[in-house]
Amino acid sequence: MAGNLPTQPFAPVTSLDDLVREAQALGRDGSLPKVAIARSAEGFVLRAGLEAYERGIAEPILIGDLDATRRIADQRGLDISPFRVIEVRDDHEAVSEAVRLFCEGEAQLIMKGLVSTATLLRAVLDKQTGVPHPSRILSHVSVFESPIDGRLMLMTDPGVNINPNLQRKVDILKNALDVARCLGMVRPRAALLAATEKVNYPAMPATLDADIMTKMGARGEFGDALVAGPLSLDLAMSGEIAACKRYESAVAGCADILVTPNIEAGNILYKSLSVMCNRVMAAVVVGSRVPVVVPSRGDSNASKFHSIALACLLSHRCAS
Repeated sequence: MAGNLPTQPFAPVTSLDDLVREAQALGRDGSLPKVAIARSAEGFVLRAGLEAYERGIAEPILIGDLDATRRIADQRGLDISPFRVIEVRDDHEAVSEAVRLFCEGEAQLIMKGLVSTATLLRAVLDKQTGVPHPSRILSHVSVFESPIDGRLMLMTDPGVNINPNLQRKVDILKNALDVARCLGMVRPRAALLAATEKVNYPAMPATLDADIMTKMGARGEFGDALVAGPLSLDLAMSGEIAACKRYESAVAGCADILVTPNIEAGNILYKSLSVMCNRVMAAVVVGSRVPVVVPSRGDSNASKFHSIALACLLSHRCAS
């Protein structure tokens, strides 16, 4: 979806309920987007796929060991009889089939089932058989409602890029800005997180990267967006704390996007929000032509369902 955005702003999505309503509106003509689930014998993913179908958002295509899939569905009281099923026993064949369905127009979305994220993304990126994608990298973007004031926010990257260098961080931010604009954020505010708001190099390389990207933002290299960093998490989230610390910034206290310096910080923040703050996290991997739904095994049913809704909306709006 990177680099393929229309020039006109979208109607703003201000909550996860809004997200679901917008995704439901896409299927009101009776033609639901199809989501290819690679290795479908996983109870929570099956439940999310069926809920997406029942609520008029997407129709699953089940790929994998069909005996195991039916057994798990029966154990959970799930009826999978309305859906297309494709018998595949091997992880590699399952992800390849999901990518083929997308490339040939039989599916509009791809979702991870009982395979690893790395296996699925390798198939997406395969130069011979994968999904055509722009020069930007793949990255993981999560959408959630702030535990402080309920605003819709984004965070990146808790799941794909391990220790990104400066150029990768630039692409990660651009991907997140694309998602924010698809959600109707006209001038997104991005906080580049670190342990301190001061540059401390070489002890804290992330602070220098954030400072450079802030200067890039001031030059307009991220389009109509406000970019600030390095920022500690409390400054990014709380205007009261920013005032207490006498830190002045148009992003402090009202960040729309939290950009973490590496996967460890991102993963800890993601799980803190989902487990300790009980936030529903709608998450996708973006950067190619198809937003990929890659739920963690620990994600709630609600997070998996909302991730499908987010992928549907991004797929439609970025293709508009």
